[in-house]
Amino acid sequence: MADHLEKGKYGEDLATAFFLHAGFSILHRNWRHKHWEIDLIAVRNEVLHVVEVKTKNSARHGFPEEGVTKAKFRFLQSAVEEFLFLNPRWQRIQFDVLAIVLKPEPQYFLLEDVFLC
Repeated sequence: MADHLEKGKYGEDLATAFFLHAGFSILHRNWRHKHWEIDLIAVRNEVLHVVEVKTKNSARHGFPEEGVTKAKFRFLQSAVEEFLFLNPRWQRIQFDVLAIVLKPEPQYFLLEDVFLC
């Protein structure tokens, strides 16, 4: 497996543990429909959290959350529209970004209720 794929999977493993420890239930990891993917779909207090996970080895060349561009956010919105079409019960949704810097030890930065237009 390529290094960036291994780092991404490791970051998603860390993110899953982070959200479970914070009292969330994880509904899906890497939910896919056609060419869309959502890294994590979690629930807490009847709010559906759609989570984009960004992982970098260090912040030397910028922070992981900088990788969530307007184009990436629109892509995520399209994926969520399809998810909600297939799972219409959700009344409240929220987009979150979990940025993880791995070295020297994992550091987490959670951006909650993100909206890019």
